[in-house]
Amino acid sequence: MAAQNFDLIVIGAGPGGYVAAIRASQLGLKTAIVEREHMGGICLNWGCIPTKAMLRSSEVFHLMHRAKEFGLSADGIGYDLDKVVDRSRKVAKQLSGGVAHLMKKNKITTIMGEATIPAKGKVSVKTDKGTEELTAKNIILATGARARELPGLEADGKRVWTYKAALTPPHMPKKLLVIGSGAIGIEFASFYNTLGADTTVVEVMDRVLPVEDAEISAFAKKSFEKQGMKILQKAMVKQLDRADDKVTAHIEIGGNVEKQDFDTVISAVGIVGNVENLGLEDLGVKIDRTHVVTDEYCRTGVDGLYAIGDIAGAPWLAHKASHEGVMVAELISGKNNVHPIKPESIAGCTYCHPQVASVGLTEAKAKEQGYKIKVGRFPFIGNGKAIALGEPEGMIKTIFDEKTGELLGAHMVGAEVTELIQGYVVGRQLETTEQDLMETVFPHPTLSEMMHESVLDAYDRVVHI
Repeated sequence: MAAQNFDLIVIGAGPGGYVAAIRASQLGLKTAIVEREHMGGICLNWGCIPTKAMLRSSEVFHLMHRAKEFGLSADGIGYDLDKVVDRSRKVAKQLSGGVAHLMKKNKITTIMGEATIPAKGKVSVKTDKGTEELTAKNIILATGARARELPGLEADGKRVWTYKAALTPPHMPKKLLVIGSGAIGIEFASFYNTLGADTTVVEVMDRVLPVEDAEISAFAKKSFEKQGMKILQKAMVKQLDRADDKVTAHIEIGGNVEKQDFDTVISAVGIVGNVENLGLEDLGVKIDRTHVVTDEYCRTGVDGLYAIGDIAGAPWLAHKASHEGVMVAELISGKNNVHPIKPESIAGCTYCHPQVASVGLTEAKAKEQGYKIKVGRFPFIGNGKAIALGEPEGMIKTIFDEKTGELLGAHMVGAEVTELIQGYVVGRQLETTEQDLMETVFPHPTLSEMMHESVLDAYDRVVHI
């Protein structure tokens, strides 16, 4: 069978790969996409989307318990975990089907199977029906990542879970241990804790959500503890003894090892790139700690081969992958004026309760980089909309360069901050100064007014506290 020829082959149909394919097709490139498992990748099927659907269920459940505060009554409040999971899976399925439709609509050839790159410009795909040979001048690697497994703490799907089992749980945890307090760990901790699991979070760093600003981490920790979570910082799970009905965790904290029993453990200790079995080493691709080394334009150093998204390293975020996909497609099509992505301009969002969102430098990083800074803060308790919503706990923090008025970073914790952060993202993209932000009229009553007040506070002009 003769090889099929394309202008571009994309390997992996997650939020990096499928977006790259769509943009390439829009630009007139004959494009093929290869996916071994699910259209939409981990994000749509086993990550961002189904977790948000489940967290929404726990959020509504939490609000039902607060009915009285709002002058409402709700009796016999309960949940059916199978139905919560079922809704989450249906949401994922709907979106995965949507991606398949977009491929068709954009006339992209979709091939389901395992890809390898036997030589430059060649892709071999093992499908159900045999092997298909493809050629293209350009190839984009968008194979994503999977959960990191630590020796001795490997998941078994019964008592020890990674994200997949946590999204389709074989049972409801009564006593839950979550290892790792990054976005994935803390979101699952939040979900199961709200549904009534006695939840302990172990974090090896000196604070939960370690990539966030220290002040925001501290605020979030207090909220989590108030909700009944136990947070162990500077702690490490050394081993897990597994039995049919329980797992005994050996937790090292402050030089001592304590043994604690749990019925469920979720491991969320980071991710590793899917770099194996592609033939990358033979092509001369540089791999550093399971991630493909690229330049700022996602080029691997091998002519015509690009890597985007999680396989190309931090930040491990779907929106970063999508943006890189667009950038590379434009680069390949010969567009001028293609800008590389600035990682510090990409927002991070965590959908725990309360939500956490940030963009740019933390206060510590800004000082470390030698900036003289001005810092503003505004609490949710000073905002009319937050009080009306019954969500008075939270804060917004902004960091400016004293010399130029540049917005260096913004950090938030509280209700709906994952939606608010985009205001500051746009501001940074447009190189907004403190003056521009102060002169912007924010609508009332909205949570966004706190963004204005936080800026004013940095310059001693705050109104409502």
